[in-house]
Amino acid sequence: MAVHAHPDDESSKGAATTARYVAEGVEVLVVSCTGGERGDVLNPQFGAVEPGLEAMAALRRTEMAAAARALGVRHHWLGFVDSGLPEGDPLPPLPDGCFAVQPLEAAAAPLVELVRRFRPHVMTTYDPSGGYPHPDHVRCHEVSVEAFEAAADPARYPQAGPVWEVAKLYYDRGFSLAKIRALHEACLAAGLPSAFGEWVESREARGFAERTVTTRIECADWFGVRDEALRAHASQVDPDGFFFAVPRDLEARVWPYEEFELAASRLPVDLPEDDLFAGLRTGDWDGTEVAE
Repeated sequence: MAVHAHPDDESSKGAATTARYVAEGVEVLVVSCTGGERGDVLNPQFGAVEPGLEAMAALRRTEMAAAARALGVRHHWLGFVDSGLPEGDPLPPLPDGCFAVQPLEAAAAPLVELVRRFRPHVMTTYDPSGGYPHPDHVRCHEVSVEAFEAAADPARYPQAGPVWEVAKLYYDRGFSLAKIRALHEACLAAGLPSAFGEWVESREARGFAERTVTTRIECADWFGVRDEALRAHASQVDPDGFFFAVPRDLEARVWPYEEFELAASRLPVDLPEDDLFAGLRTGDWDGTEVAE
């Protein structure tokens, strides 16, 4: 189960890993916490969109369906409304009723129910920073951790169905400084322009603290599937933009994997890993027995 804040996040974070596991026969459920209704059109080639949250929500539902088909995943809308990214000084209050202002238990309850119903062995989500300070990304982290912990506890969320204990929880590390630096230097060495120079310089100047990478998944064979899923989000992803700035053959040679941080495990682990299902391949994990 991959839990994300908005439609398109599933295609820009861990998508090649998702596609690899689908190809191996793993059933993958992508969860979008919000509908992305307050997102802007980020692709300058896309054209105008009818104003209003309903029109944007409808557009992004269509795009998400196309991305899910590309990745081969099941998909579930958690049902909350996009909070938007507040801008200004001072920052304006978040909109009434949006995802980020929901009480934690109200926001987590439908995810707890979904975990208990789908019974994943592994969950992925964002670290406590959200990956970047969007309020929906931070809230996505919070509800994912709450669901990971609470789904196994029969005393919590008793109306959400029979308990299930997820074995492992991971944070996506899709934009590690090590990755960005390696691709930046490889582009320059090949005589190509780099889209990452300012990013590397900014992080290094600020003494950016990298989180731990525990798990690298070899997935270069699925970069094309990832790209197809990205392009499905046509209002959000510029086909000539950032996500496609590195030639795929160079990327596959220099950085042929996606990275994760093991945040919690209920079984013994041997780090570093090259598989999100390390320790689970024997097929004897039963989250109901462990929990109860």
